[in-house]
Amino acid sequence: MTDLVPPAGADVQVWDIEIMSEPFTLGSEDVDVALARLRAHAEQKAWDLVIGVTELPLRDVDGRYLLAAIDPRRQSAVLSLPALGGFRVGTRARHAVRGLVSGMAEPMMPEEQRLPLPGVSARGRVLLGMVLANRPWLLAAGLKSALVAALATGAVATIEPTVWLLAASLSGWRLAVATIVSIAIVITWIVIDGELWDRPEDDSAQARERSRLYNTSTLLTLTVGVVICYLGLYVVNLAWALFVLDPTVMGDSLGASFGYGDLFVLTWFVASVATIGGALGTGLESDDAIRAAAYSKREEDRRARMAGDLT
Repeated sequence: MTDLVPPAGADVQVWDIEIMSEPFTLGSEDVDVALARLRAHAEQKAWDLVIGVTELPLRDVDGRYLLAAIDPRRQSAVLSLPALGGFRVGTRARHAVRGLVSGMAEPMMPEEQRLPLPGVSARGRVLLGMVLANRPWLLAAGLKSALVAALATGAVATIEPTVWLLAASLSGWRLAVATIVSIAIVITWIVIDGELWDRPEDDSAQARERSRLYNTSTLLTLTVGVVICYLGLYVVNLAWALFVLDPTVMGDSLGASFGYGDLFVLTWFVASVATIGGALGTGLESDDAIRAAAYSKREEDRRARMAGDLT
């Protein structure tokens, strides 16, 4: 946001743009609360215009997801980053902020406006933004103990004769089921061990929908992250198998016929076994480390503040 400029036609000399970073507190998903808190900052800082840019999803009173809300009378607006969809967020956010600044600078702007996301895909767009903000591709790097446990499990299983015989006896659909089950076990274990499940703070429909939204984004984040880890384990274990194993020698020792093509099947099964081994490794991680791996920094702080407020 450092390259923002005043609206077209405005006197550059009289504009002073100030940017500050401060986390929204619990409850700011409510648009009215967010606008009120922004205006309180504006009065404290003696700002003429104030725009809040947040990673929180915003919903109107009728349940629609919002891109932005504008209160021209108080010269304040709030923009939801997840509503931008997750791709090219920086560029889209700068464009949106420029539009909000220009709109609020217009003296004839009408009363308060809400900018809802169009169509039935609004919730999916918000979810995509939330998931990408959590950076699921960094999940494995944040869970180092789980990664070490998975790699160690895969290395040992690759050279285990029993694993060879078991992998060779499984059909393609059984290997696919093993993949799905291993990924589901890891996701379930991380959610339980890290206490990542969001619970509504009351019985209202809005609170339940908010929890469903956050829980869905958590599950999608973990699913994408674990699938990436699974594919990485497959590549590493395949390279390890090609380097240390001779299928002909292994087949002679087991009294069976194996070729290099069987290594791909073996590695598929080993990746599932190693993934479950990684789930056990998450038990060595602290809850804070799991949350840091599963969420963006701001979402991690939001959940920490929520836990503090509830306790």
